[in-house]
Amino acid sequence: MNEERLPAAYTAGIREMLGQEADAFLESYTERRTQGLRFNTLKSNSLSGRAAAEHTAVRFDLTPVPWCPSGYYYEEHARPGRHAYHTAGLYYIQEPSAMSAAELLAPRPGETVLDLAAAPGGKTTHIAALMQGQGLLVSNEIHPERAKILAENVERLGISHAVVTSAAPGELSRRFPEVFDRIMLDAPCSGEGMFRKDPAAIGEWSPEHVEMCAARQWDILQDAYIMLKPGGSLAYSTCTFNRKENEETISRFLDHYPDMELIAEKRLWPHLEKGEGHFVALLRKAASEEDAPGHNKRGSGRGKTSHKLPATARDAFQQFMSWAADELPGFAGQGVPLLFGESLYLLPEAFSAGLHTGLLEGLKVPRAGLHIAHLKKNRIEPAHALAMALQPEQAARSYNLAADSQDIQAWLRGESLPVPPELHGWTLVTVDGLPVSWGKASSGQLKNHLPKGLRILKAQTDGQ
Repeated sequence: MNEERLPAAYTAGIREMLGQEADAFLESYTERRTQGLRFNTLKSNSLSGRAAAEHTAVRFDLTPVPWCPSGYYYEEHARPGRHAYHTAGLYYIQEPSAMSAAELLAPRPGETVLDLAAAPGGKTTHIAALMQGQGLLVSNEIHPERAKILAENVERLGISHAVVTSAAPGELSRRFPEVFDRIMLDAPCSGEGMFRKDPAAIGEWSPEHVEMCAARQWDILQDAYIMLKPGGSLAYSTCTFNRKENEETISRFLDHYPDMELIAEKRLWPHLEKGEGHFVALLRKAASEEDAPGHNKRGSGRGKTSHKLPATARDAFQQFMSWAADELPGFAGQGVPLLFGESLYLLPEAFSAGLHTGLLEGLKVPRAGLHIAHLKKNRIEPAHALAMALQPEQAARSYNLAADSQDIQAWLRGESLPVPPELHGWTLVTVDGLPVSWGKASSGQLKNHLPKGLRILKAQTDGQ
């Protein structure tokens, strides 16, 4: 890309900001954009996952991303989005610079975390992995279609402790004041870091658009402040370079809220690091006496919610699970069952240990925790999300396909497969030990239950 294609006001701003480094920065637009993937440690840390990750590293000639232990660069011709391991949720394809935000936020297992503008799911899935599947992650996206994509990525990566909502930030802040230990705000921005990746973004840029983005960011930050617990941390990130949407926005926020402190600030520049560039600021809200260790403000007076599943579901679970539903670690034994029509979900444990399910009433909730099953008249069918969140030994029966086999390609196209006649009933289908879907075996045939929308491998675009 030639400098002449960039808006004059943009290049003038870059030259004013970077001085002698501006030429090197602008020259970076002539280089190829970077490609990256991040291993999903919820899966890659298992025995089969580690073997698959090692195979992936060799197959795609991966090299490490310095600021993200689970992140790697790959060359564009590798196309890992077409591999069966992608369908199995072993990794998420993500622009390398964007991996810096969740690493700086550093969420911990057991915390209550909000990703306020979460689609398509890069930072949400990264946060979930750092939480090791423990605690509560609320992933919000205001636009319904993008929220659907977010929910699909949460499902593909086998995340069981996330609730996906689709609401305006103001609606959430009214429901969740001082609830979250950590908040990720990957703010909608002017997208200057997208110019090399998406030339169409150049045509959308203008000084007026930058001003509009800064105003919107300010509004969302105020809602984030309301939802952040005293003592909690907020990561503010953008994929843009101008100071108006970055340092100036943070300075305004700190001036307005004196109980907020800037802990760290990180900029990644494409002429200095291998990536498209990113800005992240980590802020912390001052703790109050009420938030001293041992004080439990959030859960007082609300009591517990029953963990029991409907009797019909408990009785039928052993059709596809290796033990009784009430004994599922991390699932029914540590969650709140909710029935939406014929769909059974399990909300994360936080909704039985402080929060209450009424907080979700009236919200658009594309994914109310882990989708367990479809309850139909006289029968129960396991949900695809449950398959993606399991280990093979947790299923009543499983059937493994090799990643380099014709059978896995046929399965991902939606075809049925011949199987030994003794295999009968709901079966977890895996690729090199990693779940990809359910199948139902009968009379030597394994009927394919991979959702139709997920069939036939497609190239995956980079996510933020």
